[in-house]
Amino acid sequence: MNNDLILTSAAMLVVLAPSILVAILAIPMLLGIPTSEALQGKLIRTAVMLGLAASVVILAIMLVSGSRHVMLEPGDWVHIHEEHYHFHIKFVFDRLSVPFVILSWVLCGTVGAFANVYLHREQGFRRFFLLYAIFQLGMIISALAGTIETLFFGWELVGLSSAFLIAFFHERPGPVRNGHRVWAIYRVSDAAFLLAALILHRLSGAGDFDALTGTGVWPLGVAAVDSWQATLVGLLLLLAAAGKSGMIPFSGWLPRAMEGPTPSSAVFYGALSVHLGTYLLLRSSPLLEVSQPLRIAVIILGLSSAVLGSLLSRVQTDVKNALAFASLTQVGIITVEIGLGFRYIALTHMIGHACLRTLQLLRAPSVLKDFHSIENAVGRHLSPEAAGWNSLLPASLQVWLYRFSLERGYLDGFLNELIVRPFTAIFRWCDQQEHRWSRFVDGNEFRESESLAVRGDSLEDVI
Repeated sequence: MNNDLILTSAAMLVVLAPSILVAILAIPMLLGIPTSEALQGKLIRTAVMLGLAASVVILAIMLVSGSRHVMLEPGDWVHIHEEHYHFHIKFVFDRLSVPFVILSWVLCGTVGAFANVYLHREQGFRRFFLLYAIFQLGMIISALAGTIETLFFGWELVGLSSAFLIAFFHERPGPVRNGHRVWAIYRVSDAAFLLAALILHRLSGAGDFDALTGTGVWPLGVAAVDSWQATLVGLLLLLAAAGKSGMIPFSGWLPRAMEGPTPSSAVFYGALSVHLGTYLLLRSSPLLEVSQPLRIAVIILGLSSAVLGSLLSRVQTDVKNALAFASLTQVGIITVEIGLGFRYIALTHMIGHACLRTLQLLRAPSVLKDFHSIENAVGRHLSPEAAGWNSLLPASLQVWLYRFSLERGYLDGFLNELIVRPFTAIFRWCDQQEHRWSRFVDGNEFRESESLAVRGDSLEDVI
Protein backbone atom coordinates (compact mmCIF):
# COMPACT_ATOMS: atom_id res chain seq x y z
CA MET A 1 0.00 0.00 0.00
CA ASN A 2 2.82 2.39 0.86
CA ASN A 3 4.54 1.64 -2.43
CA ASP A 4 1.32 2.28 -4.31
CA LEU A 5 0.81 5.60 -2.56
CA ILE A 6 4.41 6.66 -3.24
CA LEU A 7 4.17 5.63 -6.88
CA THR A 8 0.90 7.51 -7.40
CA SER A 9 2.23 10.64 -5.70
CA ALA A 10 5.47 10.53 -7.67
CA ALA A 11 3.59 9.98 -10.94
CA MET A 12 1.39 13.01 -10.26
CA LEU A 13 4.47 15.10 -9.48
CA VAL A 14 6.12 14.12 -12.77
CA VAL A 15 3.08 15.35 -14.70
CA LEU A 16 2.31 18.41 -12.56
CA ALA A 17 5.85 19.82 -12.33
CA PRO A 18 6.14 20.92 -16.00
CA SER A 19 2.47 21.96 -16.10
CA ILE A 20 2.84 24.28 -13.11
CA LEU A 21 6.11 25.65 -14.54
CA VAL A 22 4.35 26.64 -17.78
CA ALA A 23 1.60 28.38 -15.80
CA ILE A 24 4.06 30.23 -13.54
CA LEU A 25 6.08 31.49 -16.53
CA ALA A 26 3.08 32.31 -18.74
CA ILE A 27 0.78 34.19 -16.34
CA PRO A 28 3.25 37.04 -15.52
CA MET A 29 3.95 37.51 -19.22
CA LEU A 30 0.24 37.69 -20.01
CA LEU A 31 -0.31 40.21 -17.22
CA GLY A 32 2.78 42.25 -18.11
CA ILE A 33 4.48 41.56 -14.75
CA PRO A 34 8.29 41.60 -15.11
CA THR A 35 10.26 38.68 -13.66
CA SER A 36 13.99 38.54 -13.18
CA GLU A 37 16.31 36.09 -14.90
CA ALA A 38 17.43 34.76 -11.51
CA LEU A 39 13.84 33.98 -10.47
CA GLN A 40 13.13 32.19 -13.75
CA GLY A 41 16.31 30.18 -13.39
CA LYS A 42 15.33 29.07 -9.87
CA LEU A 43 11.83 28.11 -11.00
CA ILE A 44 13.16 26.02 -13.88
CA ARG A 45 15.75 24.28 -11.69
CA THR A 46 13.12 23.51 -9.06
CA ALA A 47 10.69 22.02 -11.59
CA VAL A 48 13.41 19.92 -13.22
CA MET A 49 14.78 18.63 -9.93
CA LEU A 50 11.30 17.71 -8.63
CA GLY A 51 10.33 15.96 -11.86
CA LEU A 52 13.65 14.14 -12.14
CA ALA A 53 13.60 13.03 -8.49
CA ALA A 54 10.04 11.72 -8.84
CA SER A 55 10.96 9.83 -12.03
CA VAL A 56 13.99 8.23 -10.37
CA VAL A 57 11.84 7.21 -7.37
CA ILE A 58 9.35 5.53 -9.71
CA LEU A 59 12.16 3.69 -11.50
CA ALA A 60 13.73 2.55 -8.22
CA ILE A 61 10.44 1.23 -6.79
CA MET A 62 9.64 -0.54 -10.07
CA LEU A 63 13.05 -2.24 -10.04
CA VAL A 64 12.89 -3.23 -6.36
CA SER A 65 9.26 -4.37 -6.26
CA GLY A 66 9.27 -5.98 -9.70
CA SER A 67 6.34 -3.85 -10.84
CA ARG A 68 6.23 -3.60 -14.63
CA HIS A 69 4.12 -0.48 -14.97
CA VAL A 70 2.23 2.25 -13.16
CA MET A 71 -0.89 3.99 -14.51
CA LEU A 72 -2.26 7.44 -13.78
CA GLU A 73 -5.75 8.09 -15.16
CA PRO A 74 -7.28 11.57 -14.70
CA GLY A 75 -10.27 10.23 -16.69
CA ASP A 76 -12.35 11.09 -19.75
CA TRP A 77 -12.68 14.78 -20.57
CA VAL A 78 -14.65 14.87 -23.82
CA HIS A 79 -17.34 12.44 -25.03
CA ILE A 80 -18.55 12.40 -28.64
CA HIS A 81 -20.45 9.22 -29.48
CA GLU A 82 -19.00 7.54 -26.42
CA GLU A 83 -18.56 4.15 -28.02
CA HIS A 84 -16.05 5.49 -30.54
CA TYR A 85 -14.76 8.98 -29.76
CA HIS A 86 -13.64 10.33 -26.42
CA PHE A 87 -10.62 12.21 -25.12
CA HIS A 88 -9.27 9.85 -22.50
CA ILE A 89 -6.30 11.03 -20.41
CA LYS A 90 -4.02 8.24 -19.26
CA PHE A 91 -0.33 8.19 -18.36
CA VAL A 92 1.69 4.97 -18.32
CA PHE A 93 5.00 4.54 -16.50
CA ASP A 94 6.67 1.43 -17.91
CA ARG A 95 10.00 0.16 -19.23
CA LEU A 96 9.83 2.44 -22.25
CA SER A 97 8.38 5.65 -20.85
CA VAL A 98 10.33 5.94 -17.58
CA PRO A 99 13.84 5.88 -19.15
CA PHE A 100 12.69 8.36 -21.82
CA VAL A 101 11.17 10.67 -19.18
CA ILE A 102 14.38 10.58 -17.14
CA LEU A 103 16.34 11.36 -20.32
CA SER A 104 14.01 14.30 -21.02
CA TRP A 105 14.45 15.72 -17.53
CA VAL A 106 18.24 15.36 -17.58
CA LEU A 107 18.73 16.94 -20.99
CA CYS A 108 16.15 19.69 -20.46
CA GLY A 109 17.77 20.53 -17.13
CA THR A 110 21.24 20.60 -18.67
CA VAL A 111 20.16 22.78 -21.57
CA GLY A 112 18.16 25.03 -19.24
CA ALA A 113 21.23 25.68 -17.09
CA PHE A 114 23.30 26.34 -20.23
CA ALA A 115 20.70 28.67 -21.75
CA ASN A 116 20.37 30.64 -18.52
CA VAL A 117 23.96 31.82 -19.06
CA TYR A 118 24.04 31.69 -22.88
CA LEU A 119 20.99 33.96 -23.25
CA HIS A 120 21.86 36.29 -20.36
CA ARG A 121 20.40 39.77 -21.05
CA GLU A 122 19.04 38.55 -24.39
CA GLN A 123 15.93 40.49 -25.42
CA GLY A 124 13.85 37.31 -25.78
CA PHE A 125 15.05 35.62 -22.57
CA ARG A 126 11.57 35.26 -21.00
CA ARG A 127 9.99 34.19 -24.31
CA PHE A 128 12.65 31.52 -24.82
CA PHE A 129 12.12 29.92 -21.43
CA LEU A 130 8.33 29.96 -21.76
CA LEU A 131 8.63 28.06 -25.05
CA TYR A 132 11.27 25.83 -23.45
CA ALA A 133 8.81 24.99 -20.65
CA ILE A 134 6.04 24.24 -23.16
CA PHE A 135 8.40 21.93 -25.04
CA GLN A 136 9.37 20.19 -21.80
CA LEU A 137 5.70 19.66 -20.93
CA GLY A 138 5.03 18.29 -24.41
CA MET A 139 7.91 15.82 -24.13
CA ILE A 140 6.76 14.54 -20.73
CA ILE A 141 3.17 14.11 -21.92
CA SER A 142 4.27 12.40 -25.16
CA ALA A 143 6.57 10.00 -23.31
CA LEU A 144 3.97 9.01 -20.71
CA ALA A 145 0.91 8.95 -22.98
CA GLY A 146 -1.22 5.83 -22.63
CA THR A 147 -3.71 6.86 -25.30
CA ILE A 148 -3.22 8.18 -28.80
CA GLU A 149 -5.17 11.36 -27.92
CA THR A 150 -2.85 12.13 -25.01
CA LEU A 151 0.17 11.50 -27.21
CA PHE A 152 -1.21 13.81 -29.88
CA PHE A 153 -1.68 16.59 -27.30
CA GLY A 154 1.97 16.34 -26.23
CA TRP A 155 3.01 15.92 -29.88
CA GLU A 156 1.35 19.25 -30.73
CA LEU A 157 2.97 21.08 -27.81
CA VAL A 158 6.38 19.90 -28.99
CA GLY A 159 5.69 20.95 -32.59
CA LEU A 160 4.29 24.36 -31.66
CA SER A 161 7.17 25.28 -29.36
CA SER A 162 9.70 24.00 -31.91
CA ALA A 163 8.29 26.16 -34.71
CA PHE A 164 8.22 29.28 -32.50
CA LEU A 165 11.81 28.73 -31.38
CA ILE A 166 13.02 28.25 -34.95
CA ALA A 167 11.52 31.70 -35.66
CA PHE A 168 12.92 33.04 -32.36
CA PHE A 169 14.90 35.82 -34.07
CA HIS A 170 11.76 37.16 -35.76
CA GLU A 171 13.35 40.45 -36.77
CA ARG A 172 15.07 38.58 -39.61
CA PRO A 173 13.04 37.05 -42.48
CA GLY A 174 15.11 33.83 -42.68
CA PRO A 175 14.15 32.33 -39.29
CA VAL A 176 10.48 33.24 -39.76
CA ARG A 177 10.39 31.66 -43.23
CA ASN A 178 12.10 28.51 -41.95
CA GLY A 179 9.74 28.34 -38.97
CA HIS A 180 6.78 28.44 -41.36
CA ARG A 181 8.34 25.70 -43.47
CA VAL A 182 8.89 23.40 -40.48
CA TRP A 183 5.36 24.09 -39.21
CA ALA A 184 3.93 23.17 -42.63
CA ILE A 185 5.85 19.87 -42.61
CA TYR A 186 4.61 19.17 -39.10
CA ARG A 187 1.05 19.69 -40.40
CA VAL A 188 1.51 16.82 -42.86
CA SER A 189 2.87 14.64 -40.06
CA ASP A 190 0.01 15.61 -37.76
CA ALA A 191 -2.59 14.88 -40.45
CA ALA A 192 -1.25 11.32 -40.74
CA PHE A 193 -1.30 11.03 -36.95
CA LEU A 194 -4.93 12.16 -36.77
CA LEU A 195 -5.98 9.70 -39.47
CA ALA A 196 -4.30 6.90 -37.53
CA ALA A 197 -6.16 8.00 -34.37
CA LEU A 198 -9.53 8.03 -36.15
CA ILE A 199 -8.92 4.60 -37.68
CA LEU A 200 -7.87 3.24 -34.29
CA HIS A 201 -11.12 4.53 -32.78
CA ARG A 202 -13.17 2.94 -35.54
CA LEU A 203 -11.37 -0.39 -35.17
CA SER A 204 -11.35 -0.69 -31.40
CA GLY A 205 -13.79 1.92 -30.09
CA ALA A 206 -11.04 3.60 -28.04
CA GLY A 207 -7.71 5.34 -28.43
CA ASP A 208 -5.81 3.34 -25.82
CA PHE A 209 -2.55 1.87 -27.02
CA ASP A 210 -3.73 -1.39 -25.48
CA ALA A 211 -5.99 -1.70 -28.53
CA LEU A 212 -2.86 -1.84 -30.71
CA THR A 213 -0.32 -3.51 -28.46
CA GLY A 214 -2.61 -5.81 -26.50
CA THR A 215 -2.75 -6.02 -22.74
CA GLY A 216 0.89 -7.02 -22.27
CA VAL A 217 3.39 -4.50 -20.89
CA TRP A 218 5.95 -3.12 -23.35
CA PRO A 219 7.76 -4.84 -25.04
CA LEU A 220 5.78 -8.01 -24.35
CA GLY A 221 2.49 -6.81 -25.83
CA VAL A 222 0.93 -8.58 -28.80
CA ALA A 223 -1.03 -6.52 -31.32
CA ALA A 224 -4.80 -6.91 -30.99
CA VAL A 225 -5.50 -6.15 -34.68
CA ASP A 226 -5.10 -8.24 -37.80
CA SER A 227 -2.43 -7.84 -40.47
CA TRP A 228 -4.11 -5.40 -42.85
CA GLN A 229 -5.33 -3.19 -39.99
CA ALA A 230 -1.84 -3.15 -38.50
CA THR A 231 -0.40 -2.22 -41.90
CA LEU A 232 -2.85 0.64 -42.42
CA VAL A 233 -2.45 2.19 -38.96
CA GLY A 234 1.28 1.46 -38.90
CA LEU A 235 1.97 3.18 -42.24
CA LEU A 236 0.14 6.30 -41.07
CA LEU A 237 2.13 6.31 -37.83
CA LEU A 238 5.31 5.76 -39.86
CA LEU A 239 4.50 8.84 -41.97
CA ALA A 240 3.91 10.83 -38.78
CA ALA A 241 7.21 9.61 -37.32
CA ALA A 242 9.07 10.47 -40.54
CA GLY A 243 7.82 14.06 -40.42
CA LYS A 244 8.64 14.55 -36.74
CA SER A 245 12.10 12.93 -36.94
CA GLY A 246 13.12 14.47 -40.26
CA MET A 247 13.38 11.21 -42.18
CA ILE A 248 12.89 10.88 -45.94
CA PRO A 249 11.20 12.76 -47.61
CA PHE A 250 11.03 15.43 -44.88
CA SER A 251 14.76 15.71 -44.16
CA GLY A 252 14.96 19.24 -45.57
CA TRP A 253 13.62 20.84 -42.39
CA LEU A 254 16.57 19.75 -40.23
CA PRO A 255 19.03 22.47 -41.38
CA ARG A 256 16.20 25.03 -41.35
CA ALA A 257 15.63 24.24 -37.68
CA MET A 258 19.17 25.37 -36.87
CA GLU A 259 18.04 29.00 -37.26
CA GLY A 260 16.95 28.93 -33.63
CA PRO A 261 19.19 29.55 -30.60
CA THR A 262 21.87 26.93 -29.99
CA PRO A 263 20.27 25.61 -26.74
CA SER A 264 16.99 24.85 -28.53
CA SER A 265 18.86 23.23 -31.43
CA ALA A 266 20.68 21.00 -28.97
CA VAL A 267 17.70 19.73 -26.97
CA PHE A 268 15.15 19.71 -29.81
CA TYR A 269 16.64 18.60 -33.12
CA GLY A 270 19.72 16.88 -31.79
CA ALA A 271 18.35 15.06 -28.78
CA LEU A 272 14.66 14.87 -27.93
CA SER A 273 12.30 16.15 -30.62
CA VAL A 274 14.15 14.36 -33.40
CA HIS A 275 13.75 11.08 -31.50
CA LEU A 276 10.03 11.52 -30.86
CA GLY A 277 9.20 9.77 -34.13
CA THR A 278 11.30 6.73 -33.24
CA TYR A 279 9.73 6.74 -29.77
CA LEU A 280 6.31 6.52 -31.44
CA LEU A 281 7.55 3.55 -33.48
CA LEU A 282 8.83 1.89 -30.31
CA ARG A 283 5.50 2.43 -28.56
CA SER A 284 3.59 0.88 -31.48
CA SER A 285 6.25 -1.74 -32.26
CA PRO A 286 3.92 -4.76 -31.62
CA LEU A 287 2.27 -3.83 -34.92
CA LEU A 288 5.47 -4.90 -36.69
CA GLU A 289 5.09 -8.44 -35.38
CA VAL A 290 1.82 -9.00 -37.27
CA SER A 291 2.57 -7.01 -40.46
CA GLN A 292 5.53 -8.02 -42.59
CA PRO A 293 4.96 -5.19 -45.16
CA LEU A 294 5.04 -2.63 -42.34
CA ARG A 295 8.28 -4.06 -41.00
CA ILE A 296 9.86 -3.89 -44.48
CA ALA A 297 8.68 -0.27 -44.89
CA VAL A 298 10.22 0.69 -41.53
CA ILE A 299 13.56 -0.92 -42.42
CA ILE A 300 13.67 0.67 -45.89
CA LEU A 301 12.80 4.13 -44.54
CA GLY A 302 15.39 3.89 -41.78
CA LEU A 303 18.14 2.58 -44.05
CA SER A 304 17.57 5.18 -46.78
CA SER A 305 17.43 8.00 -44.19
CA ALA A 306 20.69 6.80 -42.62
CA VAL A 307 22.46 6.72 -46.00
CA LEU A 308 21.11 10.16 -46.93
CA GLY A 309 22.12 11.65 -43.58
CA SER A 310 25.63 10.22 -43.93
CA LEU A 311 26.05 11.76 -47.40
CA LEU A 312 24.60 15.15 -46.50
CA SER A 313 26.56 15.55 -43.28
CA ARG A 314 29.84 15.31 -45.22
CA VAL A 315 29.28 18.38 -47.40
CA GLN A 316 27.86 20.88 -44.89
CA THR A 317 29.80 24.11 -44.39
CA ASP A 318 28.81 24.71 -40.77
CA VAL A 319 28.97 22.46 -37.76
CA LYS A 320 25.31 22.73 -36.69
CA ASN A 321 24.00 21.52 -40.06
CA ALA A 322 26.60 18.75 -40.12
CA LEU A 323 25.46 17.60 -36.67
CA ALA A 324 21.81 17.82 -37.73
CA PHE A 325 22.34 15.41 -40.62
CA ALA A 326 24.59 13.23 -38.46
CA SER A 327 21.60 12.95 -36.12
CA LEU A 328 19.50 11.87 -39.11
CA THR A 329 21.99 9.07 -39.74
CA GLN A 330 21.64 7.76 -36.20
CA VAL A 331 17.84 8.16 -36.24
CA GLY A 332 17.77 6.08 -39.42
CA ILE A 333 19.87 3.35 -37.79
CA ILE A 334 17.58 3.37 -34.73
CA THR A 335 14.59 2.97 -37.05
CA VAL A 336 16.25 -0.04 -38.71
CA GLU A 337 16.83 -1.56 -35.27
CA ILE A 338 13.15 -1.13 -34.46
CA GLY A 339 12.19 -2.75 -37.76
CA LEU A 340 14.43 -5.72 -37.00
CA GLY A 341 12.84 -6.16 -33.57
CA PHE A 342 15.81 -4.99 -31.44
CA ARG A 343 13.69 -2.83 -29.14
CA TYR A 344 15.96 -2.57 -26.10
CA ILE A 345 18.96 -1.91 -28.36
CA ALA A 346 17.01 0.86 -30.11
CA LEU A 347 16.04 2.42 -26.75
CA THR A 348 19.62 2.30 -25.48
CA HIS A 349 20.92 3.68 -28.77
CA MET A 350 18.39 6.52 -28.62
CA ILE A 351 19.39 7.50 -25.07
CA GLY A 352 23.12 7.39 -25.79
CA HIS A 353 22.83 9.31 -29.05
CA ALA A 354 20.65 12.01 -27.47
CA CYS A 355 23.22 12.63 -24.72
CA LEU A 356 26.14 12.73 -27.15
CA ARG A 357 24.42 15.03 -29.63
CA THR A 358 23.36 17.45 -26.92
CA LEU A 359 26.96 17.75 -25.76
CA GLN A 360 28.21 18.28 -29.31
CA LEU A 361 25.65 20.96 -30.17
CA LEU A 362 26.21 22.84 -26.92
CA ARG A 363 29.94 22.81 -27.65
CA ALA A 364 29.44 23.87 -31.28
CA PRO A 365 29.80 27.66 -30.72
CA SER A 366 33.31 27.22 -29.29
CA VAL A 367 34.53 24.44 -31.59
CA LEU A 368 36.29 26.78 -34.01
CA LYS A 369 38.09 28.57 -31.20
CA ASP A 370 39.28 25.24 -29.80
CA PHE A 371 40.30 24.07 -33.27
CA HIS A 372 42.42 27.17 -33.82
CA SER A 373 43.97 26.73 -30.39
CA ILE A 374 45.01 23.18 -31.30
CA GLU A 375 46.49 24.39 -34.60
CA ASN A 376 48.47 27.06 -32.76
CA ALA A 377 49.76 24.48 -30.31
CA VAL A 378 50.71 22.02 -33.07
CA GLY A 379 52.20 24.70 -35.30
CA ARG A 380 50.50 23.72 -38.53
CA HIS A 381 47.07 23.53 -40.17
CA LEU A 382 45.09 20.37 -39.50
CA SER A 383 43.65 19.07 -42.76
CA PRO A 384 41.03 16.29 -42.62
CA GLU A 385 42.02 13.08 -44.31
CA ALA A 386 39.95 12.02 -47.28
CA ALA A 387 37.94 8.84 -46.88
CA GLY A 388 39.70 5.86 -48.43
CA TRP A 389 36.63 4.57 -50.23
CA ASN A 390 36.47 7.76 -52.33
CA SER A 391 39.26 6.47 -54.55
CA LEU A 392 37.19 3.35 -55.33
CA LEU A 393 34.38 5.38 -56.93
CA PRO A 394 34.50 6.71 -60.50
CA ALA A 395 35.05 10.46 -60.76
CA SER A 396 31.67 11.02 -62.42
CA LEU A 397 29.88 9.21 -59.57
CA GLN A 398 31.80 11.23 -56.98
CA VAL A 399 30.73 14.48 -58.69
CA TRP A 400 27.11 13.33 -58.85
CA LEU A 401 27.09 12.31 -55.17
CA TYR A 402 28.63 15.64 -54.22
CA ARG A 403 26.00 17.64 -56.14
CA PHE A 404 23.25 15.37 -54.82
CA SER A 405 24.43 16.02 -51.26
CA LEU A 406 24.79 19.77 -51.80
CA GLU A 407 21.19 19.91 -53.01
CA ARG A 408 20.16 17.89 -49.92
CA GLY A 409 18.87 15.05 -52.00
CA TYR A 410 16.56 17.37 -54.01
CA LEU A 411 13.94 16.66 -51.34
CA ASP A 412 12.83 20.29 -51.03
CA GLY A 413 12.18 20.47 -54.76
CA PHE A 414 10.42 17.10 -54.62
CA LEU A 415 8.05 18.31 -51.90
CA ASN A 416 7.48 21.63 -53.70
CA GLU A 417 6.52 19.93 -56.96
CA LEU A 418 4.44 17.03 -55.66
CA ILE A 419 2.80 18.53 -52.56
CA VAL A 420 3.15 22.31 -52.27
CA ARG A 421 2.44 23.31 -55.88
CA PRO A 422 -0.70 21.15 -56.36
CA PHE A 423 -2.17 22.38 -53.07
CA THR A 424 -1.31 25.99 -53.96
CA ALA A 425 -2.97 25.62 -57.35
CA ILE A 426 -6.13 24.17 -55.77
CA PHE A 427 -6.28 26.95 -53.16
CA ARG A 428 -5.81 29.66 -55.81
CA TRP A 429 -8.58 28.14 -57.93
CA CYS A 430 -10.88 28.05 -54.88
CA ASP A 431 -9.99 31.67 -54.12
CA GLN A 432 -10.84 32.69 -57.69
CA GLN A 433 -14.19 30.87 -57.51
CA GLU A 434 -14.97 32.51 -54.18
CA HIS A 435 -14.25 35.99 -55.58
CA ARG A 436 -16.26 35.20 -58.69
CA TRP A 437 -19.23 34.03 -56.62
CA SER A 438 -18.97 37.12 -54.40
CA ARG A 439 -19.04 39.36 -57.43
CA PHE A 440 -22.03 37.43 -58.79
CA VAL A 441 -23.96 37.77 -55.52
CA ASP A 442 -23.18 41.50 -55.31
CA GLY A 443 -24.17 42.04 -58.93
CA ASN A 444 -20.71 43.33 -59.82
CA GLU A 445 -20.10 40.60 -62.38
CA PHE A 446 -22.95 41.83 -64.60
CA ARG A 447 -21.73 45.42 -64.36
CA GLU A 448 -18.18 44.27 -65.18
CA SER A 449 -19.50 42.28 -68.15
CA GLU A 450 -21.33 45.34 -69.49
CA SER A 451 -18.27 47.57 -69.09
CA LEU A 452 -16.04 44.95 -70.72
CA ALA A 453 -18.50 44.58 -73.62
CA VAL A 454 -18.30 48.33 -74.18
CA ARG A 455 -14.49 48.14 -74.30
CA GLY A 456 -14.56 44.94 -76.44
CA ASP A 457 -12.80 42.73 -73.86
CA SER A 458 -13.91 39.37 -72.52
CA LEU A 459 -14.50 38.49 -68.90
CA GLU A 460 -12.40 35.33 -69.28
CA ASP A 461 -9.36 37.38 -70.31
CA VAL A 462 -9.60 39.47 -67.15
CA ILE A 463 -10.12 36.47 -64.86
